[in-house]
Amino acid sequence: MTTPLRAELRLENGLVGKAGADRIALIEAIAETGSIAAAARRVDLSYRAAWDAVQVLNNLFAEPLVVAVHGGAKGGEASVTPQGAQVVASFRLMEEGLRRTLADLQDQLAGTGGVALPSLIWTLGMKTSASNALRGVVKIIIDGAVNAEVVVRIGETAEIVAVVTRQSVSDLGLTPGATAVALINAGSIILATADAELRTSARNSLRGIVSEIRQGAVNDEVTLDLDAGKTLTATVTSESLRRLGLAVGEPAIALIKASHVILAVA
Repeated sequence: MTTPLRAELRLENGLVGKAGADRIALIEAIAETGSIAAAARRVDLSYRAAWDAVQVLNNLFAEPLVVAVHGGAKGGEASVTPQGAQVVASFRLMEEGLRRTLADLQDQLAGTGGVALPSLIWTLGMKTSASNALRGVVKIIIDGAVNAEVVVRIGETAEIVAVVTRQSVSDLGLTPGATAVALINAGSIILATADAELRTSARNSLRGIVSEIRQGAVNDEVTLDLDAGKTLTATVTSESLRRLGLAVGEPAIALIKASHVILAVA
């Protein structure tokens, strides 16, 4: 499920402040009520915050947008100047232009088979503390009484299984064919040599080639190349790495419990 994309216009002067849709709404409310206090209530601001916002707005432009008489907690009379009315009208016009531009961009990307704009922006802007964020497509969902098992294909052969609550499946809009990102902390990954004959309860067993080892004082970071250009980074103790005898260019297995995989969607 893709969250609808919305453009937000914000005007900024690094010296004196910034103005966005919330402050434009405050000007509109002042124009309608004739009072900063009443306008503050309408846009869900405290009187102090509204008064401060008016001062910032007046500082942003060559002429004041709002003329007000400070009336204390009960407020006082206030009016929007012709300059303020022009700013509101211009802002709303630019906002509408942004909306149309955004819609046109989405239509153009859809027509060329490109990545959907909301998904592109969300993916590039996503921040997470997890060392690994692997994008894929939901292959299948196995429903349970409380939890569900979600299989996400991240490459031609590589898959990651996550166990999440049924409510999470519903909240995230997960269905077969939907795009999802699997988030995995490096410390949740157990490494093994590729020739090891293992019987383990870990639901995920991903094979790859060691492409990088970054050594630390206590722990080391080991990066595996998976298929389809994906990589996976694990954190292990230096002693464990020494015992495994892993080196760059050698195959290895990453073991991950399904309950340690977090799913995210745009």
